[in-house]
Amino acid sequence: MEVTRTLASFVVEHRAADLPDRVRHETARSFLNWVGCAIGASRHETVERALAALAQFSGPPQASVLGRHERLDIMLAALMNGITSHTFDCDDTHLKTVIHPSGPVASALLALAERMPVRGEEFVHAFVLGVEVECRIGNAIYPPHYDIGWHITSTAGVFGAAAAAGRLLKLTEQQMVWALGIAATQSSGLREMFGTMTKPFHPGNAARNGLLAALLAQRDFTSSNQALEAKRGFGHVLSTQFKAEAVTDKLGQDWEILLNTYKPYACGIVIHPTIDGCIQLRNAHALKAEDIESIALKVHPLVLELTGKKAPQAGLEGKFSIYHSAAVAVIHGAAGEAEYGDAVVRDPNVIALRDRVSAAADPRIHEDQAGITIRLKNATTVEKFVEHAIGSIDRPMSDADLEAKFRGFAHGILSPAETDRVIALCWDVGRLADVAEVARATVPGS
Repeated sequence: MEVTRTLASFVVEHRAADLPDRVRHETARSFLNWVGCAIGASRHETVERALAALAQFSGPPQASVLGRHERLDIMLAALMNGITSHTFDCDDTHLKTVIHPSGPVASALLALAERMPVRGEEFVHAFVLGVEVECRIGNAIYPPHYDIGWHITSTAGVFGAAAAAGRLLKLTEQQMVWALGIAATQSSGLREMFGTMTKPFHPGNAARNGLLAALLAQRDFTSSNQALEAKRGFGHVLSTQFKAEAVTDKLGQDWEILLNTYKPYACGIVIHPTIDGCIQLRNAHALKAEDIESIALKVHPLVLELTGKKAPQAGLEGKFSIYHSAAVAVIHGAAGEAEYGDAVVRDPNVIALRDRVSAAADPRIHEDQAGITIRLKNATTVEKFVEHAIGSIDRPMSDADLEAKFRGFAHGILSPAETDRVIALCWDVGRLADVAEVARATVPGS
């Protein structure tokens, strides 16, 4: 099976008019969420350090860093917006693969859209195709690829960025094949980096590398024609199981973006059921940390593998600690970006409750489930089993929820009027004459 060429042909030949309305609306939701996350983290220490290191080497000022005044060349802008959009770890999630699909794709696309005129319809179509490519490749290699330690948002995301940018650049089928090959050879990202500044670097690097792949291919820079399926290609080298049919079956009929989900909490997605349950118990029983003897959690085995940090020392590490997350959910009734600040992670009251949290893996529990048992010092016990966390496919965030999340992230960076304008542009992205208007509108004072 010519997997690479089949995928390339689909991206090149698919017609925008064939996109279902549901797909278009979900694309607007994904784009809105991505822009909000990028603006929200635009002042984070991770972003400041990356800009301090790299901005001096930028070429012409071609594209925006969302939420900031700096303009960089499109390659660095793609990198930076990929970093900002993932720094809070609150971006979208394709739960079948735990890919965060918008980061690599949107970061590459919007940078390119500031370099060349792009209509909204073209942008939305390329966005959907990029998400489809990365998620289908993710489906073909998950879970062995992820289990061994690859960060799939980065490794699969580079293909999505290449395909999306290649579509805007109007690559031929052969050029798209080459673009996917150039992307494949740049695919990287290690889960060892979770809890550090390098994790959000991953989708940024995927965006930049995917854009690079498309630009090289546009000039007939060659690669293998079987980058995905060859014996020494991506699928077989980076995974112990490559399911080629997952890439090509019902291509153009089933759309992976319809499986996208959005985070209400600023941490690893597998912690969300625990947070949801702890907040519900806190609110239902007016729980206070000083009255709690212990919190016992039952979770899917992947939860402890991904988020088992018992004593995080910094906010980024706290995002991968189920113990910290349970503690702040009870104490603060929230798990937003504020609850993962360095000061909260080091708060003696949070640490004291965190130390009374235990977690046990139970293979019978699904990834979006959790069991919470809180024992009080008066010997009373309260329990909650979460079937599906808020933000999952079964309990999705509404359009209004996404807007509220956006406003929370934009507060203090954009004025209320500026925030309203950007939100309106994101919802209307498919009808814009020039998508670069969105990027320009995110600059404070614009």
